Amino acid sequence: MRYAIYFAPPADDRLSQTAARWLGRDAFTGETNELPALPDLDADTRHALTADPRRYGFHGTLKAPFALADGRSEAELVAAFEDFAADLEPFDIPELTLHQLGPFFALVSATHCKPLQDFAAQAVRSFEPFRAPQSEADMARRNPDKLPERQRQYLKEWGYPYVFEEFQFHLTLTGPVPAETTTAMRTVLESTFAEHIGKPLHVASIALFIQPHRGAPFLVHSLLPLGGAAQRKIA
Repeated sequence: MRYAIYFAPPADDRLSQTAARWLGRDAFTGETNELPALPDLDADTRHALTADPRRYGFHGTLKAPFALADGRSEAELVAAFEDFAADLEPFDIPELTLHQLGPFFALVSATHCKPLQDFAAQAVRSFEPFRAPQSEADMARRNPDKLPERQRQYLKEWGYPYVFEEFQFHLTLTGPVPAETTTAMRTVLESTFAEHIGKPLHVASIALFIQPHRGAPFLVHSLLPLGGAAQRKIA
């Protein structure tokens, strides 16, 4: 079993629904749907190029997937997750844009967003006590020798190279896209996510995802609104 702390909009949010249709899978329910061909993108290619994000479910990584440390229980993790969500306040990412990160496409913040960076850094630190040390195989999968020194150090210390100032928020939409397909993919994604590109994203929830075993699709264990502590005080 592995766990991850992700940003995800609620299941009924239009962005969640659009992403589930695009990826062919809803991480809230586990339900899958067929992926029809689109202009300049046949069904088989579309299915292959969305395989990775389909397995992980639509999300933005805050605390990358981890196994539980010895002596820690799922109940303790869930309680910490509830407290974490309650103590944070919602905020807005001023603008989402479609961006190509290396060979894959994602929705990202168009500008530096300090509340977003702080949100991710808090998640990394807060849930670190629950993370089991990385195995040698997991470390090797990150190709540490090819990482810059700081990212290599973060991988060793935090189990993930892209934290703190190396963090870039991204809502992944594809796996690696071959160069000859990038133009068609960009056009399709711009059309599919037109309602959200160039618009703000309200960050008002956080999700705990689970992976029952290695290679299995991730599922939403629970999704909580941010700011529950303030709401309890008002009540």
